[in-house]
Amino acid sequence: MLVMNYAGAGVNALTLLHSIGGSSQTVLEACDRYSPKSLIETVGFEPKRFTSKKVAQALAQSAFIRAKHLRMNAEPVFGVGVTATIATNRKKRGDHRCQIAIKDVLGVSQYGLVLKKGRRNRYEEEKLVSQITMKAIIESCGVFAPENIALLDGERLEQNFIANPKLKSWQNSLDKLLIIKKDGKLEIVEKKENIIVLSGSFNPLHEGHKKLAELLKKRKKQEVYFELTMSNAEKNPIQISELRKRALQFIGYAPLIVSRAPLFSQKAEFFPNSSFIVGADTAKRLVEPRFYDNSREKMLSSFDSLKQSGAKFLVAGRSHKELFETLSDISIPKEYLQLFTSIPENQFHEDISSSEIRRRIKEEQKIKDCF
Repeated sequence: MLVMNYAGAGVNALTLLHSIGGSSQTVLEACDRYSPKSLIETVGFEPKRFTSKKVAQALAQSAFIRAKHLRMNAEPVFGVGVTATIATNRKKRGDHRCQIAIKDVLGVSQYGLVLKKGRRNRYEEEKLVSQITMKAIIESCGVFAPENIALLDGERLEQNFIANPKLKSWQNSLDKLLIIKKDGKLEIVEKKENIIVLSGSFNPLHEGHKKLAELLKKRKKQEVYFELTMSNAEKNPIQISELRKRALQFIGYAPLIVSRAPLFSQKAEFFPNSSFIVGADTAKRLVEPRFYDNSREKMLSSFDSLKQSGAKFLVAGRSHKELFETLSDISIPKEYLQLFTSIPENQFHEDISSSEIRRRIKEEQKIKDCF
């Protein structure tokens, strides 16, 4: 849920939010800090420039504090700060620009744009600032969606993320785990033992992930932890701003562990005596020598390490080329078969994938761009 402080522009973002039924589940309060005195009282200082990163951050910080006060229980909240100077009924000497900031449990995200002066009227500039504000709000709700922000040649939306002190501390500790709890609180630990782990890139988190976690939670009668690794054997490393975007999908829903362990042999050291939920596609990769420098000996050595760490694998079927592959379709070395347990197809059969969702989002983006 959010509180928004805006000054100079951004009111259309509030209109867009309230145009959807049930917006009270998102909006706690929104305040137009239009007069200089109102803005100064809100941020606690008199700025040299009213449209700046510093002012947007202060507006967002004030909104965040207010949101924590207004929430009913322990719902996750964030504060939105918008400050802009746009076209008006007189000629302005300076640039037309906006600064937007989001304050949440992970840090501060900033969005800034200098507009091409004289190319849009006030309504069009207000609409653009509100679209950027909506982009910031959507991302802060952990929602992956196509964008509909039309910039002119030479305009560039600048974005950056400032991690909070605890997240920064974890960044500097390369051999520790970061736990983001359901309520958004952060904890740094060396290990997490005897748990159920569902690893993934979660780009985005989808119903297949959730149903699988729910199934194992009921079967094993214990919490399932999602695990996001900052690096992957087949993908580019995740930047801290992207970590925030993916992590926000879990706040208010489930605990998330963030690691720097791309290989399951490494994960098993961080999660001793734990069970890993994997798809059949991932289980298949576990027994492919190409992931071990094309060395079967290294692969077997990795399995020995997994066995010593008490690792187990709970394997869910996955659709592949119109076939539904299960554990029985994978050639597991017989001496390690006891590490693997199949999740029956009649208990879980989901064809959805993150890559398919990303493809659909891109298609939606192309359609919107046509209009």
